Amino acid sequence: MTRTRPPLTSHRLELPSICDICGRARSAGKHAKCSRIRQQTKQAEWSTFMAEQAAKRLAKQERRRYGR
Repeated sequence: MTRTRPPLTSHRLELPSICDICGRARSAGKHAKCSRIRQQTKQAEWSTFMAEQAAKRLAKQERRRYGR
């Protein structure tokens, strides 16, 4: 199974206190609809990020002198 996004435990989410979708404070009210919209718009960004990470991992494996 391949990941579509990086694990969240590796780094902190850097979300601003103001919602970039609706413009209101993220602490006030629900932002489930905004979150869905954000996930759809970020999908292309995440896929390119994960492809870059996979390429780095593959390059690192190829550099190894003795395969494991």
